[in-house]
Amino acid sequence: MSSFSYTMVDRDGKIKKGTMEALSQELVMSSIIAQGYTPVSIRAQNKWDKDIDFNFKSAVKPRDLSMFCRKFVSILSAGVSIINALDMLQEQTENKTLSKAILAVKTSVEKGETLAHAMGSQVGIFTKLLVQMVEAGEASGNLEIAFERMAIHFEKDAKIKTQVKKAMIYPSIIGLVSVLVIIVMMVVVIPSFMSMFNDMSIEIPKLTKVVLGTSKFIQKWWYIIALVVFALAMALYIFKKSDKGKELFGGIALKTPVLGKLNIKSTSARFTRTLSTLLAAGIPMIEAVDITARTFDNLIVKNILLDAKEEIARGVPISIPLKKSGIFPPMVCHMAKIGEETGNIDNMLVKVADYYEEEVEAATQVFMAIMEPGIIIILSIIIGILVMSIMQPMMSMYGGIEVY
Repeated sequence: MSSFSYTMVDRDGKIKKGTMEALSQELVMSSIIAQGYTPVSIRAQNKWDKDIDFNFKSAVKPRDLSMFCRKFVSILSAGVSIINALDMLQEQTENKTLSKAILAVKTSVEKGETLAHAMGSQVGIFTKLLVQMVEAGEASGNLEIAFERMAIHFEKDAKIKTQVKKAMIYPSIIGLVSVLVIIVMMVVVIPSFMSMFNDMSIEIPKLTKVVLGTSKFIQKWWYIIALVVFALAMALYIFKKSDKGKELFGGIALKTPVLGKLNIKSTSARFTRTLSTLLAAGIPMIEAVDITARTFDNLIVKNILLDAKEEIARGVPISIPLKKSGIFPPMVCHMAKIGEETGNIDNMLVKVADYYEEEVEAATQVFMAIMEPGIIIILSIIIGILVMSIMQPMMSMYGGIEVY
């Protein structure tokens, strides 16, 4: 996705400038026109002349889209027209970014565009999956069913992502607190004993010497350490954004003990839920797999599904490339194969999705149950070493005192 600078004329005849992220200039133009404005000029920005945008937009999350779909279904079921429904949704939506997008969609629909095309012009707001489902619903006359399915999909997707994040946030916080405790001990607590140890006429143990030396080093060169840590963090962040980095971290996420199993189960749940939703709407298998692949951030999973799409185009059943990948559990492959043989693959995938969504919840609890005592044990060992380094010379000193 590229960044574009544009100049436009608003409804009051005033000239306005801004930037927009989009796949092409045509989509930027469509988005501007959809909002009722007149584009004057549009040009792609390069890395030297990108504008700094201080207008932070609120992100549109799966839960926001789920509420949007749910409300749309309720309003349409009451016999309200699409334009009036969009008008009502725009007023009820709390997310400002989504509210503006709904207003732009309404303007486009009033001008004669289809709902799917109008939603598709709002790049980065409505997912391709949602747009495809709306297009299928308009073609079949089952728009309410399409929005109902998407509401369920977004709810399930949000639940899975929340569970995985929950599993990661807790150990991250505990780990951060542990690091802070260790730093405080090395910089504040241990140095307070330095003068006492220096006045002792006893030999200081090696462990104490190492800890004291480390403490002195941190106090003297803390800014160098902070700079190195920052540089390494930035280098890791940049590498993670590269294709090789995405592939490496994608593989680590799937192969790490305990956490890898959790990610595989969440991937299986999201894959089967998304694919079944698209297939149930009548979207062809090749296109459905392509859309599903692009919903994943993990490059390993995305490439596996894109390769599967190519094999499906050559007439190979989807269960075969899924099995060859070695990523998806046997149950996913077997159920997909049974669905292909019976001609009922969308329902089979729904059952698989339900199963793995429950597995994700159970795996999350297991992961947290393992991580909590593990982190506490590691922290206890480190703190124990620091305490021992202080206690050893003190015990030696007390042992050398003669009792009369």
